[in-house]
Order: sequence, then C-alpha cells, then structure tokens
Amino acid sequence: MEQNSDTGRFLSSGVPGLDTILSGGFTRDRLYLVEGEPGTGKTTLALQFLTEGVRLGESVLYITLAESSAELAAVAHSHGWDLSGIHVEEIITDQNALDPDQQYSIFHPSEIELGTTTQRILAAIEKYQPTRAVLDSLSELQLLAESALRYRRQVLALKQYLVSRNCTTIFLDDRTALNTDLQVRSVAHGVITLSVADQAYGNERRHLRIVKYRGIAFRGGAHDYRIVHGGLRVFPRLVASDSRVRKIRQQLSTGLPELDAMLGGGIEEGTSTLVAGPPGSGKSTMAAQCISAAAKRGERCAMFLFEESRNNMLNRCEGMQLGLNNAIAEGLLTVQQVDPAELTPGQFTQAVVDAADQGARVIVIDSLNGYMNAVPDERFMATYLHELLTYLGQRGVVTIVVGIQPGLIGTNMSSSADASYIADNVVMLRYFESAGEVLQAISIFKKRGSSHERKLRRFCITAQGPRVGTVLSGFHGILTGVPTQVAGNNPGN
Repeated sequence: MEQNSDTGRFLSSGVPGLDTILSGGFTRDRLYLVEGEPGTGKTTLALQFLTEGVRLGESVLYITLAESSAELAAVAHSHGWDLSGIHVEEIITDQNALDPDQQYSIFHPSEIELGTTTQRILAAIEKYQPTRAVLDSLSELQLLAESALRYRRQVLALKQYLVSRNCTTIFLDDRTALNTDLQVRSVAHGVITLSVADQAYGNERRHLRIVKYRGIAFRGGAHDYRIVHGGLRVFPRLVASDSRVRKIRQQLSTGLPELDAMLGGGIEEGTSTLVAGPPGSGKSTMAAQCISAAAKRGERCAMFLFEESRNNMLNRCEGMQLGLNNAIAEGLLTVQQVDPAELTPGQFTQAVVDAADQGARVIVIDSLNGYMNAVPDERFMATYLHELLTYLGQRGVVTIVVGIQPGLIGTNMSSSADASYIADNVVMLRYFESAGEVLQAISIFKKRGSSHERKLRRFCITAQGPRVGTVLSGFHGILTGVPTQVAGNNPGN
C-alpha cells in the first residue's frame, strides 16, 4: 500500500486527528465522498477542509444545492470562522428543473445542452479555478437527475471534469434520497462515513469510519469524534504497535522502602500496575503516593479521576503531606476529572496519549470501574485497556490503575472489571478482622518478569500517608478475612 511519505502530494483535511487516520491527508486532485445522516457534521467537516485551504492561500469553492449562504454563514459563525475567503456558489433550482423533460446529461457526447444546475456548477468552477471544492449535496443532484443512470453519469462526468482541473473535491451525501446509490462509492477515490448513536444515558457517541481510500494504508475501524466550538475533532483509534520507542527499563521507587522491597526493588518503567482492593482500603492514596515520589524526582505525572472529585483528592492528599499541590504549581502534575457520561472512550484515550506526549512518566487512572463505564460495550473494555496499557508501556510510561473490588472481606472479592491478567503488576489491599478490630493487609499477587515478595504485610493510612508494616507472621488464614492468631507469634504492626 502507498504511504503518505511525499507530503507535497497530499492536502491536509484541516480536521484535528483526521490526517492521522488518513496517513497524512487527502491525495491531491481526487474526489472524496463524505456521507452521513443529517446532523452528523458533514457541512462542518467540509468547511474545515476549505478553511484550511484559505489558510494556505488557496482558491476554494463551496457549491451548495441544499443550504443557503445565510445558513452556511450561521454554521461558520457558531465555530468562530470567517467565510470571506471561501467562494460560495448558491444554486437554487427552479421548479422547472424538476421536470424530467428539462433534464440533460453531460456524459453522452450526442447531447448538446447541459442541465441548468450542471451548467452553473461548471461555470463556478471555471470562474474561481479552485484548488479545493465542496458540492453539497448529492441527494439534491440525484433528485434533479431523476433516473439512476443519468445521476451516475453526471457524478462521473463531474469527477472527471474536476480532476482534469487539478481540484481536490468533497461530495457530501446526507442519505436522504429514496434510493441510495452505493455505486457513487466506486467513483470516489475515498469514502468517509459519519454516524451518531444515542445512549441510554449521557452524551451521544459519534463515530467516523474510512470505508475506502485507494492506495493508502489508512487506519481502519471506528474512530470517536466530537463536534465542538471550532469544528470536528477526531480521536484516532489507538494502535499500540505504532509506538515502540523505549530502551532499557529502570526501576522507579514508590517512595515507600518496604513496598519497594515487596516489589523486588520498585516498579519498572514501561509497566502497568493494578492496585486493587475494597472501598476505603487506600488504593487511591497508594496511587497518589507513587505520583508524589515521581514528582519529587522531577518527573512529569498525570492523574485521571473517574470517581473522586479533583478538589477532594487534592485536599485529602494535602492533609497527608504528599505535596501534590506543589507538583501542580511546578508544572510536574496535571489532574483531570473525567465524566464518563460525557467523555467518549476515544476522547479519554487521546487525553492519556496527549499526557504521554507532554512528557508524563507516571500516569494514574482512578478507577478501572469508572473507565469501564466510559466504554459503551463492556465486552470491549479489556481490549481498550490492553491497547492503552501496551501503548504506554512501549513508550516507557509507568501506568497505575486503581481497581475497586465490591467485597469487603473474605475470599469472595470478585469484580466485573478484572484487569489482573492485563496488568504487569498486581498490588492487593484487603481487610481482615483481629480481636474485634478491622485491620488492613497488603500483598503482591503478581509481578511480571521478576521476583517479588509473597508475604502479607500490615498496611495502614496515617497522617503522613500510606505506610507498609512488618510481615503478618502471627496470623493464619488472613485471606479469609477472619484469621486465627498463631500462638507465640507477633501479629505485626
């Protein structure tokens, strides 16, 4: 497949994220089809494409059969754009144009006259000599053509005419015609489909797909996108194999010597760690401790909070003297509160990737359960998470994921958001009862690629942050939640 290595042969779409999916942009002097139901953002995408051309000093043309110039201006104004550099040709057909007797084909050489609408389209192209053009929309053209054969001939003839004049063109199709002609896809050099799906709760999910792009190894699949002030923003589907830049891994300290010893020296760069346990066991505090230690080393960090508010988390950590506010003031830490009802999985993934691009060496996702709620189909949650953790790992980022287990004590502590098989390391926190008091224990259940301590230790949250105590050698059956004390042994502290 052809790769977009010769950037001079390609035009930028002007849509953030779309050029990445297209492997660089649109091939010059070709015809593209952007299709989708009304409200999916086709006009906005087209205006971004033309606005980018204006920015580069190109002649651009918007031919509208569907929307008036005033409607286009309103769309542009809502995004803060100025249409003064875009030539807008508004073609309003009269009622006679709908009469089949008034229709002409521009394809067959024996026919002398072109249809009135087609003549005006060609005249506008001749007048402005555009480098980029948009035709909005094919549904109106199909209505005017009356027959499927004439419609296909007109589309093909327009394509050949535009290509011969070195114009990169986007045709818009809102799929409102009674007979949707999929053969137009075969005429186009590339096809982009926009779709929107309503959710039972929260914001709708919008997806962009590249149906075809001749000769280009584009990034397939469904890509999330949002329509925000300033136009469409596309969030390319993450492909972990795209990033392999890390070299020799080093061990990083958690800031707790006892925990480092349990982990066989610390947490390796490029690994993911799941901190799991029941509510209130100190998982988020443990993750914040790792952030604090990294910030004290001068490393950039990022935290994404699904459960706890940003303000509450910072106040709680400030009370334990973890110094996160200082890290934020020094530009070493960014904390983003995530609303899974509003943020799409692709948008969240892009935010995490952006944090890594900005130099974050430690990233915390709190929590896995909140992340699961952001994924519309739970079946794909593990796939999303695996791609994200693999991508970050190959960039050498330490990723810490907090996982909530619904059970409080005992062995029945399962979770629908199990990621223990994906994570490289698993730190387990749990409660147990002794002499009428609820105590906490910490253990390392898994550390991929190296040895680790397999003993259980006391764990507690103090005014100075989390603390790891001595080995719980004085108990038997701690994992059951109700252990028995071994006579003559120290229960630990």
